[in-house]
Amino acid sequence: MLKHELRKKYKQMRAELSDVSASDFSILLANHVLQIPIWDFFYFHTFLGIEENKEVDTLPLITLLQGKDKNVVIPKVSGENSMENYLLTDNTVFRKNKWHIPEPVDGIIVPEDKIDVVFLPLLAFDEHGHRVGYGKGYYDTFLHKCPKETIKIGLSFFKAEETLITDVHENDVTLDYCVTPGKVYTFNR
Repeated sequence: MLKHELRKKYKQMRAELSDVSASDFSILLANHVLQIPIWDFFYFHTFLGIEENKEVDTLPLITLLQGKDKNVVIPKVSGENSMENYLLTDNTVFRKNKWHIPEPVDGIIVPEDKIDVVFLPLLAFDEHGHRVGYGKGYYDTFLHKCPKETIKIGLSFFKAEETLITDVHENDVTLDYCVTPGKVYTFNR
């Protein structure tokens, strides 16, 4: 299946989720993250979901990470296809950007080479670990700057697409794991 077809399909599926289901699923995802062997690492990058798009609410995940004394890093769009990463602190102030993504206003920048684990937003993924995002390329560009060992974990309300994503580009970065309400998928490990 082509990415643009999957974007349309999964945006519609997310729009049909109730707010209660989206909230419950977000908590389940955070709990399922406990199954993944990532707890010896130090710097964890995560997105903040776009509430208007019914994206995964990562606040339960952030609470889990902070409870385990992990450093949480939040992205901020800084230019064409690029992001800066800011350490989340008690003093971090957020402002929504033009896409309604909450971003840190300022703070301590964490370089890509320090990031051990990345939680990725996505619309869909297949059984080979290919992901479909919104198509802007921000995360693929960012992941190419991270160490090869950085663990990439998708967060999805839905199971893997059984049909292979056919228009995978050579710059697309494959997931290592994808966490859903019903299962943790493992790829490349």
